[in-house]
Amino acid sequence: MLNEELLAGAARGDAVAVRDALGSGADVEARDGQRRTALLLAAAADHVEAATVLVAAGADPNAQDFRHDTPWLVTGVTGSVAMLRVLLPAKPDLTLRNRYGGVSLIPACERGHVDYVREVLTTGIDVDHVNDLGWTGLLEAVILGDGSEPYQEIVRLLLAAGADAGLADRDGVTPLAHAVAKGQTEVARLLRAAGR
Repeated sequence: MLNEELLAGAARGDAVAVRDALGSGADVEARDGQRRTALLLAAAADHVEAATVLVAAGADPNAQDFRHDTPWLVTGVTGSVAMLRVLLPAKPDLTLRNRYGGVSLIPACERGHVDYVREVLTTGIDVDHVNDLGWTGLLEAVILGDGSEPYQEIVRLLLAAGADAGLADRDGVTPLAHAVAKGQTEVARLLRAAGR
């Protein structure tokens, strides 16, 4: 029952309920039917205060659920810089991969989370990590982005962080070729300026 209270409190962002459940003996690594821990539930819903309590109690930022999500990996999906900052002191494994074989940087690039990309690039995460689709963060930003200002800024950030602008997809198509094909004029200009 205490474990259920912990999980429910984390899911709704009730930091007091989380603290009380832990204080009464709930297992900080308890899991729900989908193998999600309280920290994963809090991170996925961006409940920063509840997550802070859980991290202080030693919750594992690398605990994977049945879909291979972890508290750390979902920050790339939500784009929450605040949650990223809460989880970093818990020493998340930056090389853990989601169900698509990607690190947290890649979904952030895909979704246009500029502030998150800027912040996560300071952690030493692999800027040229290739996921199971054969795509890097840069390729995702071009292929799945729309070339608008947020995606342009992500391309700038990735290039400034040393991303290999010539790293092609599985079919040998470069980010520049994708940008040109999609009519992303400014992104194409940025990639050309980077020497590609």
